[in-house]
Amino acid sequence: MLSVIIPTYNEEKNLPGLLDALTKEKNIEIEIIIADKPGKDKTREVAKKYGCRITDGGTPAEGRNKGAKIAKGDIILFLDGDIRLPPNFLIQSIADFETRNLDIASYHLYPIKGNIKLNRFSIDLLYNRPQTILKRKFPMGAMGIMVRKNIFDKIGGFDSSIKLAEDMYFVQQAAEMGRFGIIKNVPIFMPTRRFDKDGYFRTGLKYLICGVHMLFKGPVRSGRVFEYKFNHYDDDKNNKC
Repeated sequence: MLSVIIPTYNEEKNLPGLLDALTKEKNIEIEIIIADKPGKDKTREVAKKYGCRITDGGTPAEGRNKGAKIAKGDIILFLDGDIRLPPNFLIQSIADFETRNLDIASYHLYPIKGNIKLNRFSIDLLYNRPQTILKRKFPMGAMGIMVRKNIFDKIGGFDSSIKLAEDMYFVQQAAEMGRFGIIKNVPIFMPTRRFDKDGYFRTGLKYLICGVHMLFKGPVRSGRVFEYKFNHYDDDKNNKC
């Protein structure tokens, strides 16, 4: 069985797009777990309509860990609640994961709606190509991470004390214990709302500095520049994918 774990916080509007894609795939045994930080919208009601299991969440790291505690599958797929997926995402992911005998895997990313600042070319240049080139020395993964449950248990889950990129640090820990790979035939489509809200240059620079810090000093556990707010977009009148 595959356990899909999605940490959420006020994702009522975005969650159906993801759950539609997941529940359309019939030839695979899955459970969907929503680890929800209680908010002001109807995220839990949406999850119930799709037959998801629901547990209390917190930060993204806490939500993933709480979801994993009740997961029944021997493979776990962690997904962000606001992403979009191509057809047959699960079937192709599992096929590639098992054929290559992977223990931990991540995905290439593309924007749901590209613009002049963030498009297929720019994200290939700034993330997807470096992700491929550096996969042995500096494994990278975000928004979608597939891992074997026994590897997750050995690590002890995501480190909630990390301020930014705890998902990437988890990938790097798992890659030291098992075989890491990038599932390229089914990318993940991400929203641009974080960039729209916080600024493209500012957000890109923050993640660049974070990456350098991780490379030379380890995970980021302090510093105001690395503060992360979980889903802080709803107060923005321009909030959109």
